[in-house]
Amino acid sequence: MNKFIILAAAFLLAAISLSGCAAVGPASYGPADTKGFGYEETRIEANRYRITYRGSGDMPPELVEDYALKRAGELALQNGYDWFRVIARNTTGEQRGGVGIGAGVGGGSYGRSTGVGVGVSGDLGTIGGRDYFTTRLEVLMGEGDPPEDGDYYYDASDVVTRISSSNAE
Repeated sequence: MNKFIILAAAFLLAAISLSGCAAVGPASYGPADTKGFGYEETRIEANRYRITYRGSGDMPPELVEDYALKRAGELALQNGYDWFRVIARNTTGEQRGGVGIGAGVGGGSYGRSTGVGVGVSGDLGTIGGRDYFTTRLEVLMGEGDPPEDGDYYYDASDVVTRISSSNAE
């Protein structure tokens, strides 16, 4: 049994070491890189865009949402608009990477004519996994004063300024 404990400890140490190699920290704000982290947009109509921001490992969902809003503000300003309204919003998360850890115990009988085996195993979880969040926005943009229809509108210039100054890039 002592060999089993040593082997399990060695496996656990190796798993922790490998999970550290796969660590991806927060990416800086910008267009999607070769791994897909960053923003992408699609123009749906002249004043309507779909914006996706994919955060890298361990980037908090609030930061991912802020970066999607910042991109919406930039697009509004680049296209001569003053404000935008989010008409659809979705943030999803998933855990990727890491090493799955399990344990198993087995037994058997080695008799002359019969043999019986019993095994028990279990999943102990994942070590070193990273959380990845993606925010998708659909935004409608406009010029001048926003309509007074009760919906909430963002001032494009204000959003870009505030998110740029509140998040280190």
